[in-house]
Amino acid sequence: MSLRTLSLILVFALLALFTALNWSAFMTPTSLSVLFATVQAPLGLIMLGFTAVLSALFLVYLVYVQTTVMLEARRTARELTAQRELADQAEASRFTELRNLVEARLQQLEAAANEAQARTLTRLDTLEGDLRASVESAANTLAAYIGEIEDRLEGRSGVDAASSGA
Repeated sequence: MSLRTLSLILVFALLALFTALNWSAFMTPTSLSVLFATVQAPLGLIMLGFTAVLSALFLVYLVYVQTTVMLEARRTARELTAQRELADQAEASRFTELRNLVEARLQQLEAAANEAQARTLTRLDTLEGDLRASVESAANTLAAYIGEIEDRLEGRSGVDAASSGA
C-alpha cells in the first residue's frame, strides 16, 4: 500500500476511535436553528453525518477523476499504438522503396559493366588483329630485307668468285 492510503486509513481509524470514545457527547441533544425553526437534535451526530456525506462525495469525485484519467490514458495508448503502426508501415514502405531503388541501380550498373566489358573485349580483339597484321607486315618486310641482303651477298659472292677465277 502507498503512504497516502495508509495515512487515509489512519485518519478514518482515529475518527472512528474519537467517535466511539465520545459517543455520549455526540448523542447529546442540542437546540439547533435551521433558518425558519429551532430543532432539538444531536449536533455531534449531524456533524458526523455531514462528514460522512462529504467523504462519500469526495470518494465519488475521486473515482470519477481516476476513471476519466484511465479512459483518457487508454485512448491515448490506442492512438499511440495506431500511430506507431502507421509509422512502422511508412518505414517499411520506405525500406521497400529503397531496396527496389538499390536493386534497379545495381542492375543498371551491372548492365553498364557488361556493356563496357563487351566493348573492351571487342576493342581488344580488334587491337589483337591489328597487332597480328602489323607483326606479319613487319615479318614480311624483314624477310624481304633479309632476302634482298642475301641476294646482294650472293651477287657479291658470284662476282668475287668470277673475279678470283679470271
